[in-house]
Amino acid sequence: MSGTTKGGAVPETPKNTPLPPPTDPFLVHVRELALGYPEAFEDFPWGDRVFKVKGKIFVFAGIDKDGRSGMSVKLPESRHSALTFPGAVPTGYGLGKSGWVSIRFSGEAIPYALVDAWIDESYRAVAPKTLLRRLETV
Repeated sequence: MSGTTKGGAVPETPKNTPLPPPTDPFLVHVRELALGYPEAFEDFPWGDRVFKVKGKIFVFAGIDKDGRSGMSVKLPESRHSALTFPGAVPTGYGLGKSGWVSIRFSGEAIPYALVDAWIDESYRAVAPKTLLRRLETV
């Protein structure tokens, strides 16, 4: 069978293999917003779509196996309030202890103003101060 391994599983995307541009409206929105920050770029570690600044991730974005759009962001200021949002949980792999929150949207209207605020907070949490000064001059 083409596209599957010997055991029938679909092979994983190799590390840092670029994914095609997203077509999902949520991912298109996140991508456009994230890439609008100074020196932000898209990367694909572990076959995932992430956005980085100076080599540090500030957004993980994707669609889970159940078809739900979502993201993980670092929220040092609003983590506790973000965790009250339906579908929000502390990010796994110990990242939740550092303020990372994963949010999955399932069927409800996506609160884009809140998504934008979370991405902004995450960028500001990881970007160097020299880049943050650029945001203040805009």
